Amino acid sequence: MKINKLRPELVVVTGAGSGIGRATAIRFAKLGAHVVVSDIDPDAAAATTAMIRGNGHRASAERLDVTSPDDWEAFARTVLADHGFADVLVNNAGLVVGGPFLELSPADWERQLSVNLMGVVHGCRVFGKQMAERGRGGHIVNIASAAAFTPTPVMAPYSVSKAGVKMLTECLRLELGPKGIGVSAICPGVINTNIGENAVTVGVNQDLLERGMEVQRKLQDLAERLPFAPMSPNLVARAVTRAVRYDLAVVPVRTEAWLGYFMLRIAPGINRRMAQPFSVDALERLGAGLLDRFGDRLGGPAKPPPAQAESAVSVTSR
Repeated sequence: MKINKLRPELVVVTGAGSGIGRATAIRFAKLGAHVVVSDIDPDAAAATTAMIRGNGHRASAERLDVTSPDDWEAFARTVLADHGFADVLVNNAGLVVGGPFLELSPADWERQLSVNLMGVVHGCRVFGKQMAERGRGGHIVNIASAAAFTPTPVMAPYSVSKAGVKMLTECLRLELGPKGIGVSAICPGVINTNIGENAVTVGVNQDLLERGMEVQRKLQDLAERLPFAPMSPNLVARAVTRAVRYDLAVVPVRTEAWLGYFMLRIAPGINRRMAQPFSVDALERLGAGLLDRFGDRLGGPAKPPPAQAESAVSVTSR
């Protein structure tokens, strides 16, 4: 395997206020790069930057709305003026929109694709142009998902957005490769982050959803106390730096991601049906049963929330 000669000195990470983005920013900083930590939440970006600086490494924070082409242009100019040309861009910012297809509105689709797909397109365009103009190469890493391999009946917007990111990555490898710019897609499976807390879920019992989120938070707390971290964002951060080092095209992370990756190639018919049982109704029945059976062992189910409209959503890191 050929090792990339690129030694990143300046790395830009979007959605780096928490989760995968934060873990990736910290890892690149430990490797000696100055990291530009961007997030739509400036306080979250500042917190990640403080963590990096507190460990004696270099970082700076910037606010960025990845859905805005104008924000991207201004952000790229600021990075260039303050720090010079970026060696690596990590497009990580994302959110989840899920629910039965027939109940999803055009606004739901716009919300999903504007962040997960067009946000990546904008980033690749502005920083890819800078890398090409400098003429010394670079690398773009796009965080996709195992959902790019395996379809599900309740996650169409999310799966479409991540499949688009994977295909965008493979197209750009052909176009930007001759310019010395590598492009990689990282496809994680189930990772312990806060993306679910900011998700839009349409057509699902909101009481059950809130109770499920409470159990999820308790399970996350339990996972963090384990001597090993099977769902840690650090798994993805390591995959990101490995993709840059070896100029890898597609990097699945965790067993379920590798399973989908291979099944798509060797048994696509089976792959298409693997998630077919997970309809909204089936998931609600399963979730209610698990909560009734195990909720007390995890500290008790959450109190039923007051009646509310559709869940609010914000752009967050995975």
